[in-house]
Amino acid sequence: MHLQLIKNISKHVTLTSGEKELFETFWVEKVLHKGDYLLRSGQVCKTDNYIISGSLKAFYIDLASGKEDILYFAIDDWWATDISSFQKQTPSIYSIQALEETRLLQIHYQSFEKMLTAIPKLEKYFRIISEGYIGSLQRRIILHSAYDAEQRYNDFLTQYPQIAKRVPQYLLASYLGISAEFLSRIRKKKTSLI
Repeated sequence: MHLQLIKNISKHVTLTSGEKELFETFWVEKVLHKGDYLLRSGQVCKTDNYIISGSLKAFYIDLASGKEDILYFAIDDWWATDISSFQKQTPSIYSIQALEETRLLQIHYQSFEKMLTAIPKLEKYFRIISEGYIGSLQRRIILHSAYDAEQRYNDFLTQYPQIAKRVPQYLLASYLGISAEFLSRIRKKKTSLI
């Protein structure tokens, strides 16, 4: 059950066999069906969530337009958590929902703290994961300001080809900050150039 996550961790930190056994005691598996919520806006994020398989979207509802705005997608071997809500144990300002059946490994906040105390070298792993997340958010902010829609789409295809194949186009359009119709025109233009 935890082999995939252990493999992910092993890219950054080496755990002894005893630490691996201890590590496994802190996690539980959960299955979400398509449409199930992992987290709803206003709830406290009580778990950190590693995706074994499946896909999720994180989104909020724009109060002015009533429109759903996508913050990020998460697929196999990724994490899906409201980091601020989880760390501070305060209500989330966004929701996370399954786009397809999704298997997760979850760790509750109190267990997470105990795990880091019991296996201190995991602090490094979770710091690396957090830094990667922050870097991708910074990149997205800059691209959204400096690139036009077509450039943002092309960058997304380069950075996240697996996600582009798995998520519906209207959700990708929301993530890129454009209409589904405009994304369709960009895709047609790209296809005609090939």
